[in-house]
Amino acid sequence: MPKTPTKMVSPLEITLLVLLGLLWGMPYALTKIALTTIPPITMVASRVALAAIVLWIIVLFTQRRVPAQWNFVGSLFIQGCVACAIPYTLIAFGQQSIESALTAILNSTAPLFVCLISLLWTRHEPLTVGRLFGVVIGLGGVVLIAGASALAGLGRGTLGQAAIILATLSTAVSAIHGRRFATVAPEIAAAGTLTAAAVVLVPLCFFVEAPLNSAPSTASLAALLVNALVATALGFVVYFRLIRTIGSMGVASVGYLKPAVGVLIGCALMGEALTWTTGAGLIAILIGVAAINQTDSQGALSRSRRLQPIESGTSDEPLLPQDTPNRVLRFDQ
Repeated sequence: MPKTPTKMVSPLEITLLVLLGLLWGMPYALTKIALTTIPPITMVASRVALAAIVLWIIVLFTQRRVPAQWNFVGSLFIQGCVACAIPYTLIAFGQQSIESALTAILNSTAPLFVCLISLLWTRHEPLTVGRLFGVVIGLGGVVLIAGASALAGLGRGTLGQAAIILATLSTAVSAIHGRRFATVAPEIAAAGTLTAAAVVLVPLCFFVEAPLNSAPSTASLAALLVNALVATALGFVVYFRLIRTIGSMGVASVGYLKPAVGVLIGCALMGEALTWTTGAGLIAILIGVAAINQTDSQGALSRSRRLQPIESGTSDEPLLPQDTPNRVLRFDQ
């Protein structure tokens, strides 16, 4: 059988992936500032609620039509839970007992989980040798950046580590489940996902914490607003665009870019030194992300009926991510 030729995804999608890495690398610092005077679940609930409000305003002004399929709201609720409510809450819990370096390593394993889920269950994307190489070398790059010594913390703070791993697994599931929204405008998918997350998190914060009794500082409020309006609202729009163009494994590779963004921000804005191990880690991450985002020339990313999109137009076949970028969808007409 002849070897299937591969090629990189388009420069635009790679640029958007890097942008998503930047947007989702920002919250590490912003969350640290916000948490100084805002309780964790209250902060997360406010973040997703504010982002959802902004996105629905954009949907209203652009006159996007929300799909009327019976399963749309249910799918959004699942996506909101696995993409936001579950991982955000678990990470907030886990970071209270384990160091940030180990958190970065554990939280960057989403591509590995996507590989395992695809191999053992969905088989929604081809697992080539190049992609598996990218998963391994990218994870190695994260370990170099965070410091291999951080792995010595494995086994201590077991509950916190389990929370971070479960959060990462939930993120991987969200990248796969998000393919159901391949034909939904990214703004609507993002707004609906964040709204569903807010429906879960806002009551939870009132039940667990006392948000009305908190006295957030100006710095915490500013960090919360930037986190909500830029990192979360814009980030999820880019996220859903990428899910339908480069697939779930490609989107999951942003988990490797987040710690890289943190390093670059530290070097550029905080004067931190760039060591040879950090530099090697950055190079390994870039190689890994590039390898993961190799696609076959025929573009056969999905063969599974388990991931049928919400709306697939007039065809009975599932709409593939690469089929959607230039297509005018029914709700856009």
